[in-house]
Amino acid sequence: MTSVLRLLLLLLLSLSLLHHSLSATANNYIHKKTHFRPELISDLSTKTHPTTFFEVTKPIQLPKTKPCSYLLLQHDFGYTYGSPPVLANYTPPSNCPSQNFAKIVLQWEATCKGTQFDRIFGVWLGGVELLRSCTAEPTASGIVWTVKKDITRYYSLLMNNQTLAVFLGNLVNDVYTGVYHAKITIHFYPAEVNSGNSVSGYGSSADLIIPISQNIPSNDGLWFRIGNSADTTSKKFMIPQNAYRAVVEVYVSFHENDEFWYTNLPNNFITANNLSMPLQNGAFREVVVALDGMEIGAVWPFTVIYTGGFNPLLWRPITGIGSFDLPSYDIEVTPFLGTILDGKTHEFAFRVTNALNVWLIDANLHVWLDKESVKTEGQLLKHSVLPAVVSLVSNFTGINGNFLTTVNKSVSSVGWVKSSHGKIATNAIQLFDFSNFMVLGKDGDLQIVNQIINFNDSVDAKSSSSFFSTKSSKRFPLYLYLEDVDNGNGTFSMVTNLTLGYNEQGVKDGGSGFSVSSLKNLQNGQSVLLRKGKSIVAGSWSTQQAYQYGDGKFCYFRNVSSSNSAILHDEEGKTCRK
Repeated sequence: MTSVLRLLLLLLLSLSLLHHSLSATANNYIHKKTHFRPELISDLSTKTHPTTFFEVTKPIQLPKTKPCSYLLLQHDFGYTYGSPPVLANYTPPSNCPSQNFAKIVLQWEATCKGTQFDRIFGVWLGGVELLRSCTAEPTASGIVWTVKKDITRYYSLLMNNQTLAVFLGNLVNDVYTGVYHAKITIHFYPAEVNSGNSVSGYGSSADLIIPISQNIPSNDGLWFRIGNSADTTSKKFMIPQNAYRAVVEVYVSFHENDEFWYTNLPNNFITANNLSMPLQNGAFREVVVALDGMEIGAVWPFTVIYTGGFNPLLWRPITGIGSFDLPSYDIEVTPFLGTILDGKTHEFAFRVTNALNVWLIDANLHVWLDKESVKTEGQLLKHSVLPAVVSLVSNFTGINGNFLTTVNKSVSSVGWVKSSHGKIATNAIQLFDFSNFMVLGKDGDLQIVNQIINFNDSVDAKSSSSFFSTKSSKRFPLYLYLEDVDNGNGTFSMVTNLTLGYNEQGVKDGGSGFSVSSLKNLQNGQSVLLRKGKSIVAGSWSTQQAYQYGDGKFCYFRNVSSSNSAILHDEEGKTCRK
Protein backbone atom coordinates (compact mmCIF):
# COMPACT_ATOMS: atom_id res chain seq x y z
CA MET A 1 0.00 0.00 0.00
CA THR A 2 1.43 3.42 -0.93
CA SER A 3 1.92 6.09 1.71
CA VAL A 4 -0.87 8.14 0.13
CA LEU A 5 -3.33 5.28 0.45
CA ARG A 6 -2.18 4.69 4.01
CA LEU A 7 -2.90 8.36 4.64
CA LEU A 8 -6.36 7.94 3.19
CA LEU A 9 -6.96 4.98 5.44
CA LEU A 10 -5.89 7.17 8.34
CA LEU A 11 -8.07 10.05 7.20
CA LEU A 12 -11.14 7.93 6.79
CA LEU A 13 -10.94 6.33 10.17
CA SER A 14 -7.55 5.16 11.34
CA LEU A 15 -9.46 2.33 12.99
CA SER A 16 -13.20 2.61 12.55
CA LEU A 17 -13.98 -0.88 13.68
CA LEU A 18 -11.41 -2.99 15.47
CA HIS A 19 -13.45 -6.16 15.56
CA HIS A 20 -14.71 -5.98 11.96
CA SER A 21 -14.31 -4.01 8.75
CA LEU A 22 -13.26 -0.38 9.01
CA SER A 23 -16.10 2.09 8.46
CA ALA A 24 -15.98 5.76 7.50
CA THR A 25 -19.65 6.30 8.17
CA ALA A 26 -22.01 6.29 11.12
CA ASN A 27 -25.11 5.72 9.10
CA ASN A 28 -26.94 2.84 7.54
CA TYR A 29 -25.70 3.30 4.00
CA ILE A 30 -23.44 0.77 2.27
CA HIS A 31 -19.84 1.85 2.75
CA LYS A 32 -18.32 3.06 -0.49
CA LYS A 33 -14.61 3.29 0.35
CA THR A 34 -13.83 -0.26 1.35
CA HIS A 35 -10.91 -0.48 -1.08
CA PHE A 36 -9.00 1.72 1.38
CA ARG A 37 -9.81 -0.47 4.36
CA PRO A 38 -8.29 -3.82 5.33
CA GLU A 39 -10.54 -5.95 7.51
CA LEU A 40 -8.97 -5.53 10.92
CA ILE A 41 -10.37 -8.19 13.22
CA SER A 42 -10.04 -8.11 16.96
CA ASP A 43 -12.00 -7.45 20.13
CA LEU A 44 -9.57 -6.32 22.82
CA SER A 45 -12.31 -6.11 25.42
CA THR A 46 -12.00 -8.69 28.20
CA LYS A 47 -15.32 -7.95 29.91
CA THR A 48 -17.85 -10.73 30.36
CA HIS A 49 -20.86 -8.58 31.28
CA PRO A 50 -22.68 -5.77 29.44
CA THR A 51 -21.11 -2.30 29.61
CA THR A 52 -23.10 0.89 30.13
CA PHE A 53 -22.14 3.58 27.60
CA PHE A 54 -22.94 7.26 28.23
CA GLU A 55 -22.56 10.78 26.90
CA VAL A 56 -21.54 13.34 29.49
CA THR A 57 -24.11 16.13 29.75
CA LYS A 58 -25.93 18.06 32.46
CA PRO A 59 -28.98 16.42 34.04
CA ILE A 60 -32.38 17.75 33.02
CA GLN A 61 -33.87 20.09 35.63
CA LEU A 62 -37.13 18.45 36.70
CA PRO A 63 -39.99 19.58 38.94
CA LYS A 64 -40.69 17.61 42.10
CA THR A 65 -43.93 16.22 40.69
CA LYS A 66 -44.36 12.58 39.76
CA PRO A 67 -44.23 12.06 36.00
CA CYS A 68 -46.83 10.36 33.86
CA SER A 69 -44.75 7.96 31.75
CA TYR A 70 -45.78 6.24 28.52
CA LEU A 71 -43.96 3.57 26.54
CA LEU A 72 -44.41 4.66 22.92
CA LEU A 73 -42.40 2.02 21.10
CA GLN A 74 -40.46 -1.16 21.74
CA HIS A 75 -38.71 -2.58 18.68
CA ASP A 76 -35.76 -4.74 17.63
CA PHE A 77 -33.82 -3.01 14.84
CA GLY A 78 -32.19 -5.83 12.92
CA TYR A 79 -32.93 -6.27 9.22
CA THR A 80 -34.03 -2.66 8.79
CA TYR A 81 -31.61 -1.38 6.17
CA GLY A 82 -33.57 0.08 3.25
CA SER A 83 -36.88 -0.43 5.06
CA PRO A 84 -39.49 2.21 5.93
CA PRO A 85 -39.40 3.80 9.40
CA VAL A 86 -41.12 1.94 12.21
CA LEU A 87 -44.45 3.66 12.92
CA ALA A 88 -46.64 3.88 16.01
CA ASN A 89 -49.74 5.86 16.94
CA TYR A 90 -49.24 8.61 19.50
CA THR A 91 -51.96 10.12 21.65
CA PRO A 92 -51.46 12.80 24.32
CA PRO A 93 -51.50 11.69 27.96
CA SER A 94 -55.04 11.42 29.29
CA ASN A 95 -54.58 9.86 32.74
CA CYS A 96 -52.40 12.55 34.32
CA PRO A 97 -53.85 14.44 37.31
CA SER A 98 -52.81 17.64 35.55
CA GLN A 99 -52.68 18.61 31.88
CA ASN A 100 -50.24 21.44 32.54
CA PHE A 101 -46.71 20.09 32.17
CA ALA A 102 -43.57 21.86 33.28
CA LYS A 103 -41.19 19.42 31.63
CA ILE A 104 -41.48 16.69 28.98
CA VAL A 105 -38.62 14.22 28.51
CA LEU A 106 -38.01 11.74 25.72
CA GLN A 107 -36.10 8.63 26.80
CA TRP A 108 -34.34 6.20 24.46
CA GLU A 109 -33.06 2.95 25.96
CA ALA A 110 -31.22 0.30 23.96
CA THR A 111 -29.13 -2.83 24.26
CA CYS A 112 -27.00 -4.64 21.70
CA LYS A 113 -24.61 -7.59 21.64
CA GLY A 114 -22.24 -8.85 18.97
CA THR A 115 -20.62 -6.99 16.09
CA GLN A 116 -22.15 -3.95 14.41
CA PHE A 117 -21.37 -0.60 12.82
CA ASP A 118 -22.45 2.64 14.43
CA ARG A 119 -25.79 3.67 12.94
CA ILE A 120 -27.41 7.08 12.68
CA PHE A 121 -31.08 7.14 13.67
CA GLY A 122 -33.90 9.61 14.03
CA VAL A 123 -37.15 9.95 15.97
CA TRP A 124 -39.99 12.00 14.45
CA LEU A 125 -43.45 12.89 15.73
CA GLY A 126 -45.87 14.14 13.11
CA GLY A 127 -42.88 14.60 10.81
CA VAL A 128 -41.13 16.83 13.37
CA GLU A 129 -37.71 15.50 14.34
CA LEU A 130 -37.35 15.16 18.11
CA LEU A 131 -34.01 13.36 18.31
CA ARG A 132 -31.11 12.54 16.05
CA SER A 133 -28.61 10.14 17.52
CA CYS A 134 -25.93 7.56 16.84
CA THR A 135 -26.01 4.04 18.20
CA ALA A 136 -23.20 2.78 20.38
CA GLU A 137 -21.01 0.06 18.88
CA PRO A 138 -21.59 -3.26 20.65
CA THR A 139 -19.14 -5.76 22.06
CA ALA A 140 -19.31 -9.52 22.35
CA SER A 141 -20.36 -9.16 26.00
CA GLY A 142 -23.06 -6.61 25.17
CA ILE A 143 -23.74 -2.93 25.82
CA VAL A 144 -26.58 -0.78 27.17
CA TRP A 145 -27.18 2.94 26.91
CA THR A 146 -29.84 5.55 27.62
CA VAL A 147 -30.46 8.97 26.08
CA LYS A 148 -32.73 11.50 27.80
CA LYS A 149 -33.71 14.67 25.96
CA ASP A 150 -35.78 17.62 27.11
CA ILE A 151 -38.49 17.99 24.45
CA THR A 152 -40.62 20.57 26.26
CA ARG A 153 -40.15 23.02 23.37
CA TYR A 154 -42.38 20.68 21.29
CA TYR A 155 -45.24 21.07 23.80
CA SER A 156 -47.95 22.04 21.29
CA LEU A 157 -47.05 19.11 19.03
CA LEU A 158 -47.27 16.67 21.94
CA MET A 159 -50.79 17.77 22.84
CA ASN A 160 -52.29 16.34 19.62
CA ASN A 161 -52.64 12.89 18.08
CA GLN A 162 -49.62 12.16 15.88
CA THR A 163 -47.70 9.40 14.12
CA LEU A 164 -44.39 8.41 15.68
CA ALA A 165 -41.71 7.40 13.17
CA VAL A 166 -38.33 5.89 14.05
CA PHE A 167 -35.68 5.03 11.50
CA LEU A 168 -32.59 3.02 12.38
CA GLY A 169 -31.24 1.30 9.29
CA ASN A 170 -29.33 -1.78 10.39
CA LEU A 171 -27.76 -4.65 8.48
CA VAL A 172 -27.49 -8.11 10.04
CA ASN A 173 -25.58 -11.01 8.50
CA ASP A 174 -22.93 -13.58 9.41
CA VAL A 175 -20.39 -10.82 10.20
CA TYR A 176 -22.51 -7.97 11.54
CA THR A 177 -24.59 -9.73 14.16
CA GLY A 178 -25.68 -6.88 16.42
CA VAL A 179 -29.42 -6.20 16.72
CA TYR A 180 -30.45 -2.99 18.51
CA HIS A 181 -33.22 -3.66 21.04
CA ALA A 182 -34.79 -0.28 21.75
CA LYS A 183 -37.53 1.31 23.84
CA ILE A 184 -38.87 4.86 23.59
CA THR A 185 -40.69 6.40 26.54
CA ILE A 186 -42.00 9.92 27.15
CA HIS A 187 -42.19 11.31 30.70
CA PHE A 188 -44.67 14.16 31.37
CA TYR A 189 -43.92 16.13 34.55
CA PRO A 190 -46.92 18.17 35.80
CA ALA A 191 -46.13 21.76 36.74
CA GLU A 192 -45.89 22.62 40.41
CA VAL A 193 -47.28 26.11 39.75
CA ASN A 194 -48.84 27.47 36.60
CA SER A 195 -46.15 29.96 35.60
CA GLY A 196 -47.74 30.98 32.28
CA ASN A 197 -45.90 32.13 29.19
CA SER A 198 -43.31 34.83 28.68
CA VAL A 199 -44.23 38.10 27.01
CA SER A 200 -44.47 38.02 23.23
CA GLY A 201 -43.63 34.33 23.00
CA TYR A 202 -39.94 34.77 23.71
CA GLY A 203 -38.91 32.04 26.11
CA SER A 204 -42.13 30.08 25.67
CA SER A 205 -42.75 27.07 23.44
CA ALA A 206 -44.28 27.62 20.01
CA ASP A 207 -48.01 27.31 19.34
CA LEU A 208 -47.43 25.36 16.13
CA ILE A 209 -44.53 23.28 14.79
CA ILE A 210 -44.44 22.59 11.06
CA PRO A 211 -42.24 19.74 9.80
CA ILE A 212 -39.76 20.61 7.04
CA SER A 213 -38.98 16.97 6.31
CA GLN A 214 -39.78 14.09 3.97
CA ASN A 215 -43.25 12.64 4.00
CA ILE A 216 -44.05 9.11 5.13
CA PRO A 217 -43.65 6.54 3.60
CA SER A 218 -39.96 6.52 2.78
CA ASN A 219 -37.44 3.67 2.72
CA ASP A 220 -35.15 5.83 4.79
CA GLY A 221 -35.49 8.44 7.49
CA LEU A 222 -37.58 11.56 7.06
CA TRP A 223 -34.45 13.63 6.49
CA PHE A 224 -33.39 14.99 3.10
CA ARG A 225 -30.17 13.73 1.52
CA ILE A 226 -27.58 16.05 0.00
CA GLY A 227 -24.89 14.36 -2.07
CA ASN A 228 -22.80 17.21 -3.49
CA SER A 229 -22.32 20.97 -3.43
CA ALA A 230 -24.78 21.48 -6.31
CA ASP A 231 -27.56 19.59 -4.53
CA THR A 232 -30.46 21.62 -3.18
CA THR A 233 -33.34 20.04 -1.34
CA SER A 234 -36.53 21.84 -0.39
CA LYS A 235 -39.98 21.59 1.15
CA LYS A 236 -43.08 23.75 0.67
CA PHE A 237 -45.10 24.92 3.67
CA MET A 238 -47.81 27.39 4.70
CA ILE A 239 -48.18 29.26 7.98
CA PRO A 240 -51.32 30.69 9.62
CA GLN A 241 -51.82 34.40 8.93
CA ASN A 242 -51.87 35.30 12.63
CA ALA A 243 -48.24 34.31 13.26
CA TYR A 244 -46.08 36.85 15.07
CA ARG A 245 -42.83 34.92 15.58
CA ALA A 246 -41.06 32.04 13.77
CA VAL A 247 -37.83 30.08 14.28
CA VAL A 248 -36.52 27.32 12.05
CA GLU A 249 -34.68 24.55 13.90
CA VAL A 250 -32.23 22.69 11.65
CA TYR A 251 -30.95 19.13 12.20
CA VAL A 252 -27.68 18.21 10.45
CA SER A 253 -25.48 15.13 10.25
CA PHE A 254 -22.66 14.18 7.88
CA HIS A 255 -21.65 10.73 6.67
CA GLU A 256 -19.77 8.59 4.14
CA ASN A 257 -17.28 10.74 2.18
CA ASP A 258 -17.93 13.76 4.41
CA GLU A 259 -18.07 12.11 7.83
CA PHE A 260 -14.63 13.60 8.51
CA TRP A 261 -14.98 16.68 6.28
CA TYR A 262 -12.53 18.64 8.46
CA THR A 263 -9.74 16.24 7.36
CA ASN A 264 -10.52 16.51 3.64
CA LEU A 265 -7.63 17.53 1.41
CA PRO A 266 -7.60 20.66 -0.77
CA ASN A 267 -8.27 20.01 -4.44
CA ASN A 268 -5.10 21.82 -5.55
CA PHE A 269 -3.02 19.34 -3.54
CA ILE A 270 -4.78 16.36 -5.15
CA THR A 271 -4.38 17.66 -8.70
CA ALA A 272 -0.80 18.87 -8.22
CA ASN A 273 0.24 15.39 -7.10
CA ASN A 274 -1.81 13.61 -9.82
CA LEU A 275 -3.45 11.47 -7.17
CA SER A 276 -5.91 8.88 -8.46
CA MET A 277 -8.62 9.84 -6.01
CA PRO A 278 -11.78 11.95 -6.17
CA LEU A 279 -11.54 15.62 -5.27
CA GLN A 280 -12.30 16.21 -1.59
CA ASN A 281 -13.19 19.93 -1.71
CA GLY A 282 -11.03 20.86 1.26
CA ALA A 283 -11.90 21.16 4.93
CA PHE A 284 -14.70 23.76 5.07
CA ARG A 285 -18.45 23.05 5.10
CA GLU A 286 -21.55 25.12 5.79
CA VAL A 287 -25.27 24.44 5.59
CA VAL A 288 -27.10 27.29 3.84
CA VAL A 289 -30.81 27.83 4.61
CA ALA A 290 -32.97 29.71 2.10
CA LEU A 291 -36.56 30.95 2.23
CA ASP A 292 -38.21 31.35 -1.18
CA GLY A 293 -34.78 31.39 -2.78
CA MET A 294 -33.28 34.00 -0.41
CA GLU A 295 -30.57 32.92 2.03
CA ILE A 296 -31.77 33.72 5.55
CA GLY A 297 -29.07 32.01 7.62
CA ALA A 298 -26.49 29.28 7.87
CA VAL A 299 -25.25 26.47 10.10
CA TRP A 300 -21.55 25.83 10.65
CA PRO A 301 -21.93 22.46 12.34
CA PHE A 302 -20.19 21.09 15.38
CA THR A 303 -17.78 18.28 14.49
CA VAL A 304 -19.66 15.37 16.04
CA ILE A 305 -17.50 12.23 16.11
CA TYR A 306 -19.70 9.15 16.01
CA THR A 307 -19.07 6.07 18.12
CA GLY A 308 -16.99 4.40 15.38
CA GLY A 309 -14.93 7.51 14.65
CA PHE A 310 -11.13 7.24 14.27
CA ASN A 311 -10.84 4.59 16.98
CA PRO A 312 -14.10 3.19 18.42
CA LEU A 313 -12.32 2.07 21.58
CA LEU A 314 -11.91 5.73 22.55
CA TRP A 315 -15.72 5.96 22.88
CA ARG A 316 -16.10 3.01 25.26
CA PRO A 317 -17.83 3.74 27.58
CA ILE A 318 -17.56 7.58 27.30
CA THR A 319 -19.06 8.50 23.95
CA GLY A 320 -18.15 11.55 21.87
CA ILE A 321 -19.68 14.97 22.53
CA GLY A 322 -23.05 15.18 20.80
CA SER A 323 -22.97 11.64 19.43
CA PHE A 324 -25.97 10.40 21.45
CA ASP A 325 -27.89 13.70 21.11
CA LEU A 326 -26.79 15.59 18.02
CA PRO A 327 -27.27 19.35 18.37
CA SER A 328 -29.87 21.26 16.38
CA TYR A 329 -29.45 24.87 15.31
CA ASP A 330 -32.00 27.72 15.48
CA ILE A 331 -32.34 30.47 12.87
CA GLU A 332 -34.69 33.38 13.59
CA VAL A 333 -37.27 33.74 10.81
CA THR A 334 -39.33 36.53 12.45
CA PRO A 335 -37.81 39.40 10.37
CA PHE A 336 -39.08 37.61 7.23
CA LEU A 337 -42.64 36.96 8.47
CA GLY A 338 -44.00 39.89 6.49
CA THR A 339 -43.04 38.08 3.27
CA ILE A 340 -44.93 34.86 4.10
CA LEU A 341 -48.08 36.07 5.93
CA ASP A 342 -50.11 35.94 2.71
CA GLY A 343 -51.88 32.61 3.08
CA LYS A 344 -49.85 31.11 0.23
CA THR A 345 -47.31 28.29 0.12
CA HIS A 346 -43.64 29.10 0.56
CA GLU A 347 -40.47 27.07 0.46
CA PHE A 348 -37.46 26.29 2.63
CA ALA A 349 -34.38 25.00 0.84
CA PHE A 350 -31.04 23.62 2.03
CA ARG A 351 -27.63 23.17 0.43
CA VAL A 352 -24.15 22.39 1.75
CA THR A 353 -21.09 24.29 0.54
CA ASN A 354 -18.37 21.92 -0.77
CA ALA A 355 -20.50 18.89 0.12
CA LEU A 356 -19.58 15.32 -0.68
CA ASN A 357 -22.01 12.43 -0.32
CA VAL A 358 -23.85 12.42 2.08
CA TRP A 359 -25.48 14.99 4.39
CA LEU A 360 -28.80 14.34 6.15
CA ILE A 361 -30.80 17.51 6.82
CA ASP A 362 -34.31 18.42 7.89
CA ALA A 363 -35.91 21.15 9.98
CA ASN A 364 -38.79 22.11 12.27
CA LEU A 365 -40.51 25.47 11.85
CA HIS A 366 -41.64 26.78 15.25
CA VAL A 367 -44.47 29.32 14.93
CA TRP A 368 -46.05 31.54 17.60
CA LEU A 369 -49.67 32.56 16.95
CA ASP A 370 -51.59 35.64 18.06
CA LYS A 371 -54.71 34.29 19.75
CA GLU A 372 -56.26 37.76 19.82
CA SER A 373 -56.35 38.28 16.05
CA VAL A 374 -56.87 36.36 12.83
CA LYS A 375 -54.23 38.23 10.84
CA THR A 376 -50.95 39.92 11.67
CA GLU A 377 -48.81 42.00 9.36
CA GLY A 378 -45.12 42.59 8.98
CA GLN A 379 -42.32 43.90 6.82
CA LEU A 380 -38.72 42.98 6.13
CA LEU A 381 -36.77 46.23 6.57
CA LYS A 382 -33.20 45.14 5.93
CA HIS A 383 -31.38 41.96 5.02
CA SER A 384 -27.67 41.52 4.42
CA VAL A 385 -25.56 38.45 3.68
CA LEU A 386 -21.81 38.84 3.52
CA PRO A 387 -21.03 35.52 1.82
CA ALA A 388 -18.37 33.14 3.07
CA VAL A 389 -14.94 34.49 2.16
CA VAL A 390 -12.61 31.49 1.86
CA SER A 391 -8.84 31.85 2.01
CA LEU A 392 -6.56 28.85 1.36
CA VAL A 393 -2.80 29.14 1.83
CA SER A 394 -0.99 25.99 0.67
CA ASN A 395 2.66 25.15 1.16
CA PHE A 396 3.60 21.63 0.09
CA THR A 397 6.31 19.67 -1.66
CA GLY A 398 5.01 16.39 -3.03
CA ILE A 399 2.69 14.94 -0.40
CA ASN A 400 4.30 16.75 2.55
CA GLY A 401 3.22 20.23 3.53
CA ASN A 402 0.64 22.33 5.31
CA PHE A 403 -2.61 24.11 4.50
CA LEU A 404 -4.37 26.99 6.23
CA THR A 405 -8.05 27.50 5.45
CA THR A 406 -9.80 30.53 6.95
CA VAL A 407 -13.40 31.60 6.38
CA ASN A 408 -15.66 34.31 7.77
CA LYS A 409 -19.26 35.29 7.13
CA SER A 410 -22.17 37.30 8.52
CA VAL A 411 -25.95 37.35 8.07
CA SER A 412 -28.19 40.09 9.48
CA SER A 413 -31.92 40.77 9.17
CA VAL A 414 -34.30 43.39 10.53
CA GLY A 415 -38.08 43.31 10.28
CA TRP A 416 -41.24 44.18 12.20
CA VAL A 417 -44.46 42.35 12.97
CA LYS A 418 -47.63 44.03 14.22
CA SER A 419 -49.96 41.94 16.40
CA SER A 420 -51.98 42.29 19.60
CA HIS A 421 -48.61 42.29 21.40
CA GLY A 422 -47.80 45.55 19.66
CA LYS A 423 -45.43 46.41 16.84
CA ILE A 424 -42.26 44.44 17.55
CA ALA A 425 -39.07 45.01 15.56
CA THR A 426 -36.70 42.02 15.46
CA ASN A 427 -32.99 42.21 14.61
CA ALA A 428 -31.25 38.85 14.03
CA ILE A 429 -27.51 38.53 13.43
CA GLN A 430 -25.25 35.54 12.72
CA LEU A 431 -21.46 35.87 12.79
CA PHE A 432 -19.13 33.03 11.71
CA ASP A 433 -15.40 32.45 11.78
CA PHE A 434 -13.48 29.31 10.76
CA SER A 435 -9.81 28.31 10.84
CA ASN A 436 -8.36 24.92 9.83
CA PHE A 437 -4.61 24.34 9.87
CA MET A 438 -3.66 20.97 8.40
CA VAL A 439 -0.23 19.33 8.30
CA LEU A 440 0.77 16.34 6.16
CA GLY A 441 4.10 14.69 6.90
CA LYS A 442 6.18 11.55 6.78
CA ASP A 443 5.30 10.98 3.12
CA GLY A 444 1.60 10.80 3.87
CA ASP A 445 1.76 8.72 7.04
CA LEU A 446 1.05 11.69 9.32
CA GLN A 447 -1.83 14.15 9.42
CA ILE A 448 -2.47 16.87 11.99
CA VAL A 449 -5.60 19.03 12.03
CA ASN A 450 -6.02 22.05 14.27
CA GLN A 451 -9.43 23.68 13.77
CA ILE A 452 -11.60 26.30 15.48
CA ILE A 453 -15.18 27.26 14.58
CA ASN A 454 -16.79 30.35 16.10
CA PHE A 455 -20.56 30.37 15.60
CA ASN A 456 -22.29 33.39 17.16
CA ASP A 457 -25.85 34.64 16.90
CA SER A 458 -28.08 37.23 18.54
CA VAL A 459 -31.76 38.22 18.47
CA ASP A 460 -33.14 41.54 19.72
CA ALA A 461 -36.90 42.14 19.79
CA LYS A 462 -38.20 45.58 20.77
CA SER A 463 -41.54 47.31 21.03
CA SER A 464 -42.69 50.48 22.74
CA SER A 465 -43.42 48.52 25.91
CA SER A 466 -41.20 45.42 25.89
CA PHE A 467 -37.69 44.26 25.14
CA PHE A 468 -36.13 40.84 24.64
CA SER A 469 -32.54 39.96 23.77
CA THR A 470 -30.69 36.67 23.47
CA LYS A 471 -27.09 36.09 22.50
CA SER A 472 -25.15 32.86 21.99
CA SER A 473 -21.42 32.53 21.40
CA LYS A 474 -20.29 29.02 20.44
CA ARG A 475 -16.71 27.88 20.02
CA PHE A 476 -15.85 24.42 18.66
CA PRO A 477 -12.13 23.53 18.98
CA LEU A 478 -10.75 20.37 17.37
CA TYR A 479 -7.25 18.96 17.41
CA LEU A 480 -6.47 15.68 15.65
CA TYR A 481 -3.18 13.77 15.31
CA LEU A 482 -3.15 10.65 13.12
CA GLU A 483 -0.03 8.65 12.37
CA ASP A 484 0.66 5.27 10.78
CA VAL A 485 4.11 3.90 11.68
CA ASP A 486 5.67 1.02 9.74
CA ASN A 487 7.61 -1.00 12.32
CA GLY A 488 9.45 -2.95 9.62
CA ASN A 489 8.53 -6.41 10.86
CA GLY A 490 5.14 -6.71 9.22
CA THR A 491 3.43 -4.69 11.94
CA PHE A 492 2.11 -1.14 11.96
CA SER A 493 1.47 1.17 14.89
CA MET A 494 -1.57 3.39 14.51
CA VAL A 495 -1.49 6.48 16.71
CA THR A 496 -4.48 8.73 17.39
CA ASN A 497 -4.57 11.79 19.64
CA LEU A 498 -7.53 14.15 19.67
CA THR A 499 -9.09 17.06 21.52
CA LEU A 500 -12.74 17.95 20.97
CA GLY A 501 -14.56 20.85 22.59
CA TYR A 502 -18.04 22.40 22.67
CA ASN A 503 -18.10 25.74 24.48
CA GLU A 504 -21.04 28.14 24.65
CA GLN A 505 -21.78 31.41 26.40
CA GLY A 506 -25.39 32.63 26.49
CA VAL A 507 -27.11 35.82 27.63
CA LYS A 508 -30.88 36.46 27.83
CA ASP A 509 -32.54 39.73 28.83
CA GLY A 510 -36.26 40.44 29.08
CA GLY A 511 -39.42 38.36 29.41
CA SER A 512 -38.56 36.13 32.37
CA GLY A 513 -35.59 38.28 33.44
CA PHE A 514 -31.86 38.54 32.84
CA SER A 515 -29.74 35.39 32.81
CA VAL A 516 -26.24 34.27 31.83
CA SER A 517 -25.20 30.69 31.05
CA SER A 518 -21.86 29.06 30.40
CA LEU A 519 -20.92 25.62 29.07
CA LYS A 520 -17.39 24.27 28.81
CA ASN A 521 -17.17 20.72 27.50
CA LEU A 522 -13.79 19.26 26.56
CA GLN A 523 -12.68 15.73 25.61
CA ASN A 524 -9.20 14.32 25.11
CA GLY A 525 -8.39 10.89 23.71
CA GLN A 526 -5.18 8.97 23.06
CA SER A 527 -4.56 5.56 21.53
CA VAL A 528 -1.74 3.42 20.18
CA LEU A 529 -2.72 0.21 18.43
CA LEU A 530 -0.53 -2.45 16.88
CA ARG A 531 -1.83 -4.33 13.86
CA LYS A 532 -0.38 -7.20 11.88
CA GLY A 533 -2.09 -8.01 8.63
CA LYS A 534 -5.80 -7.82 9.34
CA SER A 535 -5.56 -8.31 13.08
CA ILE A 536 -5.08 -6.01 16.04
CA VAL A 537 -2.52 -7.69 18.26
CA ALA A 538 -2.12 -5.10 21.03
CA GLY A 539 -3.20 -1.64 22.03
CA SER A 540 -3.87 0.94 24.70
CA TRP A 541 -6.34 3.80 24.74
CA SER A 542 -7.69 6.41 27.15
CA THR A 543 -10.28 9.19 27.21
CA GLN A 544 -10.74 12.14 29.55
CA GLN A 545 -13.62 14.61 29.72
CA ALA A 546 -14.27 17.78 31.74
CA TYR A 547 -17.82 19.18 31.67
CA GLN A 548 -18.88 22.38 33.42
CA TYR A 549 -22.20 24.24 33.19
CA GLY A 550 -23.67 27.16 35.10
CA ASP A 551 -26.55 29.60 34.59
CA GLY A 552 -26.93 31.36 37.92
CA LYS A 553 -29.76 29.10 39.06
CA PHE A 554 -28.19 25.72 38.35
CA CYS A 555 -24.62 24.49 38.22
CA TYR A 556 -23.20 21.12 37.27
CA PHE A 557 -19.76 19.63 36.68
CA ARG A 558 -18.42 16.22 35.84
CA ASN A 559 -14.84 15.06 35.40
CA VAL A 560 -14.48 11.51 34.13
CA SER A 561 -11.70 9.44 32.58
CA SER A 562 -11.31 5.92 31.23
CA SER A 563 -8.46 3.67 30.20
CA ASN A 564 -8.79 0.55 28.06
CA SER A 565 -12.60 0.82 28.42
CA ALA A 566 -12.53 0.92 32.23
CA ILE A 567 -13.56 4.00 34.22
CA LEU A 568 -10.60 5.31 36.23
CA HIS A 569 -12.12 8.43 37.76
CA ASP A 570 -15.63 9.87 37.89
CA GLU A 571 -16.48 12.97 39.90
CA GLU A 572 -19.62 15.08 39.55
CA GLY A 573 -21.44 17.72 41.51
CA LYS A 574 -23.98 20.55 41.41
CA THR A 575 -21.71 23.38 42.46
CA CYS A 576 -20.27 26.15 40.32
CA ARG A 577 -16.55 26.01 39.64
CA LYS A 578 -14.45 28.95 38.58
